[in-house]
Amino acid sequence: MFTGIVEELGTVAAVEDQGDAVRLTVRAATVLEDAALGDSIAVNGCCLTVAERTTDTWTADLMQETLDRTSLHGVRPGDRVNLERAVTAATRLGGHIVQGHVDGVGEVLERTASAHWELVRVGLPAGLSRYLVEKGSITVDGVSLTVVDAAEDWFTVSLIPETLARTTLGTRAPGDRVNLEVDVLAKHVEKLLGARLGAATGEAS
Repeated sequence: MFTGIVEELGTVAAVEDQGDAVRLTVRAATVLEDAALGDSIAVNGCCLTVAERTTDTWTADLMQETLDRTSLHGVRPGDRVNLERAVTAATRLGGHIVQGHVDGVGEVLERTASAHWELVRVGLPAGLSRYLVEKGSITVDGVSLTVVDAAEDWFTVSLIPETLARTTLGTRAPGDRVNLEVDVLAKHVEKLLGARLGAATGEAS
């Protein structure tokens, strides 16, 4: 589990194409301070497992499901990526509960700059709009953000200078793809209410 608070920007060091899988090596510093084999690190919001590590790099295996459902398909050496270690019992929950399980890939549609912040509009894949509410939470490329406006096929978020400077969202341009994870609590509520309403309908009939 993660909180959506990016710890550092890593750099893709190598991408080894294995046909139906990819071995991804990332150069980093902070997330490697206590990383061990088998630990979880989120890369642009996608939970990956440390399979190998050196003093300044770590490697993870990306299976076909990950390549099909996230924007990590197509990353190249030199690309910057958002990194966050999994939370511990002593970690501050500065963002919101994030699983590192990408629900869909959105597209940056528009950026509107202000003097001290930017408003970014992101295209929303079909089926995800029901989980978004104004002032609710969403994870974009691993960054916990607050929804400003929510429409059927897009939403907006405001980015403060800290987010612009310390994450990849500072350089994402219109047309770029971003990983999206909706609030898992909303999905659980939907399932529980659906089951309850279905049961009530069955009783009534």
